[in-house]
Parts: sequence; structure tokens; C-alpha cells
Amino acid sequence: MPAAAMFSKFKYGGAPQNVLDGNPIMQFFEIGKQTATAGPELVWKIHDAYRKSDGKEVSVFLFEKRIAEKLHKPKRKETVAELLRASVRQLERFRHPKVLQVLHPVEECSETIAFAAEPVLSSLSNILSWPLAQGQAAGGSSTPGSGGTKSGTMEEKAPPPPPPFAREYRFLDIEFKYGILQITEALSFLHYSGHVIHRNVCPSSILVTKKGTWKLGGLEFTERVSDVDGLEPVTCQPWTSRLPKMAQPDLDYLAPEVQTTSSCSILSDMFSLGMVICAIFNFGKPLIQANHSSSTYLKQLEALEDQITAVMPRIPQPLQEAVQRLLDRDTRLRPTAQLLSLIKYFSDPAVQALQFLDVINMKDPTQKSHFYRNTLKDVLPYIPRKLWFQHVWPHLQLEMRTQEVLAAVLQPVLFIVRECSAEEYQSIILPAFRNVFSTPKTIQATVTLLESLHVILEKTPRDEIRTEVLPMLYNAFESSTLQVQSAALLAVTNVHEYLDETSIRRMVLPKTKQVYERNSGDLRIVLNALSCVERTLDRLDRSLIIDEVLPMLWDVRLQDPEVTLRVVNIYRIMLSDKKYGLSVNLMATRVMPSLIPQTVNPSLNLEQFTILLEVLQEMLDHIDRNQRNKLKLDNLSLPSPERHRPLRHQYSSDNMHAPPFNIPNLRIEQRKTSSAEDMMARKNSAGLLDSGILGGWWFGGNSPDSNFLRVHNAFPTRRLSDNALMMPPKIRIAPSCASSPGGTPVGSGLPIRRHSSIGPQERRGSTINLSPPTGTLQYGSVSREGSSLSVPTTYLARSMIGGSMPNTSSSVPFLLSSSMSSIKSRRPSACLTGSQGSGLLQQLGSGMYQLFSGKS
Repeated sequence: MPAAAMFSKFKYGGAPQNVLDGNPIMQFFEIGKQTATAGPELVWKIHDAYRKSDGKEVSVFLFEKRIAEKLHKPKRKETVAELLRASVRQLERFRHPKVLQVLHPVEECSETIAFAAEPVLSSLSNILSWPLAQGQAAGGSSTPGSGGTKSGTMEEKAPPPPPPFAREYRFLDIEFKYGILQITEALSFLHYSGHVIHRNVCPSSILVTKKGTWKLGGLEFTERVSDVDGLEPVTCQPWTSRLPKMAQPDLDYLAPEVQTTSSCSILSDMFSLGMVICAIFNFGKPLIQANHSSSTYLKQLEALEDQITAVMPRIPQPLQEAVQRLLDRDTRLRPTAQLLSLIKYFSDPAVQALQFLDVINMKDPTQKSHFYRNTLKDVLPYIPRKLWFQHVWPHLQLEMRTQEVLAAVLQPVLFIVRECSAEEYQSIILPAFRNVFSTPKTIQATVTLLESLHVILEKTPRDEIRTEVLPMLYNAFESSTLQVQSAALLAVTNVHEYLDETSIRRMVLPKTKQVYERNSGDLRIVLNALSCVERTLDRLDRSLIIDEVLPMLWDVRLQDPEVTLRVVNIYRIMLSDKKYGLSVNLMATRVMPSLIPQTVNPSLNLEQFTILLEVLQEMLDHIDRNQRNKLKLDNLSLPSPERHRPLRHQYSSDNMHAPPFNIPNLRIEQRKTSSAEDMMARKNSAGLLDSGILGGWWFGGNSPDSNFLRVHNAFPTRRLSDNALMMPPKIRIAPSCASSPGGTPVGSGLPIRRHSSIGPQERRGSTINLSPPTGTLQYGSVSREGSSLSVPTTYLARSMIGGSMPNTSSSVPFLLSSSMSSIKSRRPSACLTGSQGSGLLQQLGSGMYQLFSGKS
């Protein structure tokens, strides 16, 4: 910005310009309004100004000689002027970061003396006058209030108006700590390097710069020390009313030995510093208010200990002991500046970082880079935001112009960007960032910017993003450095929401593929490229995904678990919507064949394996649904009768199941198998079977159990219980009413067929005669030579018909002899209906009769 433009912000009426018109300093600086005062009796008027050559901001200190002529005798005019000239020369001589820096030497004319220094906000005296004036306006005492002093008369007077240029400035605790340490180090420099005593350490000699640092000035009354350590007292002029007030140190902060013994040492400055510390924490009021009277000073000096005790609770605890020792009347008990700077109160990392910033220009690039990258970045959260922009940012802004340390400086800068508001960023930081975006940068600086690009874009206006920031991102893809290319891919992943669809299709995707193809063997490039594709996938067209993205995914080598997981995540996104174009055919032929081998990859952990398997299962589900629907549609589209051919088996009569055949009032009990022991007993007791025609024909031998024995011999490992004869079930017909059609007479029923496995308790009495009858075989009985054999009709039916009627409980056995007559007497619906049932029974009876008659 041109100097005239900056100056127009604070330039005002022509009265001050008339005073400075004759001073040569006007040739070098544009001078604005007065903002503060400083020096003995605040004779220096401080003006804001800018250097014409480069627009650098400065402060011009101006002394009007007529002030000395008006207040004092003409012969003393030159004395004051010479003191002020000498003080500027001393400032130029003792250059130190804690001492006010002179940027332009003294320029003088007949009316004024002026010089230029670093930008100054105010003197500490101006700042401390504000709370003091507020207390007086509220009716408070302007003195520490010791009885019998001048304080009584001052309380009766009306409160004076606020002093000129009193400035409201709220100090933070860290600013007090930092400022006191700065003045302590300035005194240490003067005492041990300059070998001088300041002699006027007071608020009017301390300047607060616009960066918030405290600088020591006011070197009008310096005195050289005689020895090396400066502890040996030297003779000095005490305060006297015979000399002009502006030609003497401030009496309220003067050390006792100066006024009582006319001697001073470096420890006299330490007493003055202790008085300044008390005034800071005492609302701007010094402990001694002599009002330019040496006698008043001595009286209040006697009550100084009481004043120290009263103000001590307001001083921070770690500083109280040091202040008590600084204000001790015995000089030997006062700590030196070197010792005071080592107390625990100043052992604060934030304060030490601010201290380093003050001397950063004296460090080499390596030290600067380490400080910016590590120390300052770590301590910034503990520095108040007020000091970020007041003290820290001016240093960072200057360092951003240096390519050597730019990468390191960006670390704290990006932290401030992340924590500040959008308004603060746009008004304070963005103007300096514009040059960083457009100018060439080192590799590390480019990488740092790209990796944190999302932090910058979050607070950058949209139009500036398109014109200032994104061109830097697109150019990074063309870099020949692998680090920059990888950082560009990562930046796209972080800032994809700030990119429009056209930029992604035309710039980002082609450049991403190009970087990937050139560095497909680099794991970091592959991972960042896949992340870039994943974040921008929903902004791509279906055709681009099919033609560009899928071939890229098929080309990726899936050996590393992280790469596999990135690819699987992309497929997961594609599976969520058909718009991505991942068809079933591609899943089955290209995607799954590449992913399935990774299921046995030993590098995958359980979580990664689970994710992979879930995606594969989801693909299988897609294929399953699609193919099933397709096959169903194909089946429905076949012409008749081919369309029904696949279903012919379902409608075949072979698979039809008829309902079970039930006889009313007929109960069929569960059949039981006879054990091996029962079967052997049956063989010994059933003599009729040995000589019967039916036994030999049925079992294939003379014994009815011969067939069983042959089976047992053929399968020796088969259990006897498994080979037991299956005995027919017991059949009982519940008695019915005599009046019902086909009912049996009361008291009569079917004989109970005893089973060999039924225990004695289950055997019941029967009125039926079980002795061998002598009659002829009818239907279900066989008669041979006067013997009768009762054979299950089920077996007979199976042998006669030749079928394979199952021997289950649901099959209805044909009853023999009297049982058959009982069934025939029932109504047709209870047995076989119509002539069909009767014919079947007749056929069975006729066949059996002919068979046995022929054998006989």
C-alpha cells in the first residue's frame, strides 16, 4: 500500500504539520496525529508515521523547544534540549531487542527536535494513568494514604481531570509477566554489557510497542559504573528543586540512597524497578507520591514498608518475595537483574516463546525453522488470542516472505488460521496469504500448504478459492516431485466439497489417473489416489466410472491390506446405487475374481477380512437376486407345452398322497417287535407251524424262523433286535350300539391278538376260543389235517397280489374267521364301499383257496 494511502487513515488537521514544517524529518516521513507521550515529564510527543521510501510504519518522537521556554528560565532551555539529544544518541548506541529501537537519528530545527523509532502504542505512564484517573473520578484517594501527609488536603480537593493521552489498555497477566521480564533483561544488558546505570526507571521511560512488547527508553540520565559488576556505588546528583523537573529523574521512583547519600549503583535501578512493579499492580499509583518535593519524599519513605505490606496481596504470589527484596533499604539484599530474571515467576513457556520472537532476526534459518515448527506451534494454545495478532502475527508475516523458513512458518500460521474467525482471517491473514499462493515455493512449503488446504478454504471466500487457491492445487499435479503429487491427491480428498463437478471431471480425475499410472508402484500414491477416487465418486458420470474408474481399480495390486480396504470401500459405494454402473456381469467376471483371492491374504486382520467378506456377500446377493429374477422371466416366456415341462414332476400323480383309510370304531395299537428271546420261545412252542403248509410256504423251510436265521447268518453284525419279526398290530373295535347298522352285539368283540413282546400285565382275558378249530379255512384261516393256523392277512394279501403294501400302522389288515364276519356285518361305509370292496375280498379268498387246494 502506498505511504500516502496508509497515512490518509490517520492524517488530520494542519496544526502539527505547521510545527514540523521546518524540521528536516518531514522529508523522510509522513507524520500523523499524536497518540502518546513519554520521557521526563512526558516532554516527548509521539506521532504515528510512515516512511516515504517503503511505507514502513514508525513512530516519530517530537520535542517542542517552546515548552522549556515557557516553563523555565531561558538559560535552562539548552540544558533540556541537550539531555534529549543525548538520550537519542544513547539509544542508538545501546542496541538491544529490549531497548527502544531508533530507526532515524535526531533531526533538529530552531523549534523542534525529532527522531523516528519503531512503532509505539503508548508509554506505560499513559496506560497506568487511565485507572488512576478512574479511581480519582470515583472519589478514591490519590495517595497511598499515610496519616499526617499531604494526602488529607488532596482528598478535600476536587478530582483533577484525566491526564492527556491517558489510554485505556487492558493488560493480561501474561503481558505483565512478559513486560516485567523484558525491562529486567534490558537493565541486565545496560548493567553488564553497557556498564551504565539507567537512573530513571519509571513508567514514562517504558514504551509499549504496537506488538505488545515493553521497551526501555529514557536514557537521559545514564551514569557509567566504575567496576565490572557495577555493585560499587558511584556519585550522582540527587533530586533538587533548583533544576528543571524535566531535567531530572522521576522522584517518585528514585532509590533512597540516591536522595540520602548522593550515590547510586546498578542496584539503585533494581529499587526503581520494584517501585514500577508495585505501581502496575496498585492501579497505577506509585507507593511514593512526592509531588516534586524532596521533603515529602523523605517523609513517605519512612512509611514505605507499610505501603509495601498493603499492596503485596495484589502482586502475584511467585513475585512477592522478589518485590520485597527489591524494595529493601539495604542495597545488599536486592537481587540483580540477572538473578531476578531467573525466578520461577518468569519460567513460562509462552513467555519464553515471546522472548525468542523478539530476537528472531538475530537467529540463523535453522534456528528459526526449529522454533517455528516446534516451539511456537506447541505454545500458541497458551498464548492469548490478543497476542496472536498483536505480537506473533507481525513476525510471522515478515518471515513468510523468506523461502528458507516458509515451510516452518506455515505451521503456526495454519494453527492461527484454524482457530481464528472468518473475519479475522480475511482481514488480517488472507492479504499475506495471497502472495504465498502465487509465488514459487519450496517443496516442503508446497506440501504443507496442500496438506492443510481444507483449513484455508474453510474460511476463504468462494471467489478467492476459484481464482487464488485452486490454480495452485491443479499445478501441484504437474510437479515432478513425488511428495507434491501425493500431497495434491490428499488435498483433493480433503477439499472435494469445494470443487465443482466440471473441475472434477476435466481436471481432477484425469490428473489423478495420470499420477497413479506414473507411480503405480508407490504405496502412498496408490492410497491417496484411491482416497481421491472414493471422495469424488458421487460427482462422476456413469460413463466415466465405467470407462475410467473401474479399469483403474482392476489394475490395482491388492497385496497391501490398506490398498485392499480402499478398493473394497469404493466397491461398497458402487453397490449402494445403480447409478455407478457396477453391473452383475462386471461383479461376476471382473470384480469378484480379483477380490476372492484376498480372502486368504494373511496380511488382513479380522476387521479387514470381515469388511471384505461383507462386500463379497453383498455382491453374491446382487447376483442371486438378478439371476433368479432373470430365470423366472425366461421360464414364463417359454411356449406351451414346454413352459410346463419343468413343472410336470410337481403335478405327477406319483407324488399325490391319498388320505389314510380309516374304519370307524377301529383302534390300531402300536406294533411291537419281538425280542430274540421271545422269537426263540415262539419257535419252540408253535408246533403247529412246523407241520403246517402255510409255514413252509411262507418262510421257505420247515421252520417259520428259518428265514430269520438265514438273514441273521448273512448279517452277523446286525443286532438281533433289528432282525426281530414284525408282529401285526392288535386291532380292537370299540363296541357300538346294537341299534346302529352293522353293530356288534353287546358283550361280543374281536379277539385280541397277543403279541410276543407284550408283557403279562397287558394280556387280557378273551371269550374267544383259541384252541385249534376243526372247520374249513375261510378267508383268513388255513386248515390242514385238523390243525388251524392264524396268519396275518396282511402277509397273505402281499403274497397273493404281488405288490409291496407297506406294513405300517395306517395299513388296514384283513381280519380272519369270525373277525371278518364281524366286519362284513357293519355298514358299507365302515369298510369297503359298494361292490368294489366286496369283490376284492372275494378275489383274495378265492385265490388263497385255489392255491392251497392245488398243493394239497
